[in-house]
Amino acid sequence: MDPIFMIGIQRSGSNLLRLMLNQLPEVAAPHPPHILQRLMPLQASYGDLSAQENFSRLVDDACRLVELNPVAWEGVKLDRKDVAALCREKNLVAVHGAVYDICAESQGARTWCCKSLANIQYVPQIEAYFKTPKYIYLYRDGRDVALSFRKAVVGEKHYYQIAREWASIQELALKIRETIEPPRFLAVRYEDLIHDAEKAARAICAFLGVPYLPSMLDFNKTDEAKRAATSSDLWINVTNPVMKNNSFKFMREMSEQDLRIFETAAGAMLDALGYERILVKAGQERPFTDAELASFDAENRRLKDEIRRSIDPKDLERRDRQAGLLKEIQDRRAA
Repeated sequence: MDPIFMIGIQRSGSNLLRLMLNQLPEVAAPHPPHILQRLMPLQASYGDLSAQENFSRLVDDACRLVELNPVAWEGVKLDRKDVAALCREKNLVAVHGAVYDICAESQGARTWCCKSLANIQYVPQIEAYFKTPKYIYLYRDGRDVALSFRKAVVGEKHYYQIAREWASIQELALKIRETIEPPRFLAVRYEDLIHDAEKAARAICAFLGVPYLPSMLDFNKTDEAKRAATSSDLWINVTNPVMKNNSFKFMREMSEQDLRIFETAAGAMLDALGYERILVKAGQERPFTDAELASFDAENRRLKDEIRRSIDPKDLERRDRQAGLLKEIQDRRAA
């Protein structure tokens, strides 16, 4: 089976889908350490990777990133020599694949799914190495995504910045879809996933070429779900059953002003994905003034600072374990 990459933007139900996929015996879907997102910007600092010492250091850092993951990869032992031996090329994408191959083997799975949605930025490198990977593009109404980001410890916080980022990621996903043959690309609408989870799960299984299992809908009862829920407030909902009413919340919770900002900034992409606009119809958008944009930026910074001050210290400690490694790598490069 080909490896599977989930792409899109956070707060779109990817943890729900990951846990559902992890119920399939053919697929290992561990919590992602975000190997490409975190180490690809630093890859050049390792120097010539054809030199064994440099490549070994990259392998070790990628393995340490996994070992410091907020949600542990239970039962997975990453022997550095084994990881290096599995790499067909000496680069980070190969190391990523080797690490996930070992995870799948430890679970007796035939393939794996990487849930790191930021992999959408590295599709050319993924395509070059894996040849025929599969992609699950998970998307959700951006207005509900915005509400979720407002409450989360990660991401932008003002509706303008969230709208711009959401629209940019969706646009990139749709461009990628045009370049990938249909048997390797599946678009999954979050609202469909929660309103009829079995139907959506069956469609995903058909895409992957594996039998559907009713246990996919019992993801919330698993030890993996419990570990995720206790690791961060970001994933607290994964021990609940599918939340069928977790859509169109923006209709109740978003102010008219904020809704106008979002639909002005991202209305074209709402249209492209089939989401109906409420207040700002196509062609009615009013450009924001420089003063408005400056005020959006200032409020975004203020809200981010406010969220940082409210983070659970234990949650922050778990995240800082990986952050400490990344700082070590950056300091090493500076030295």
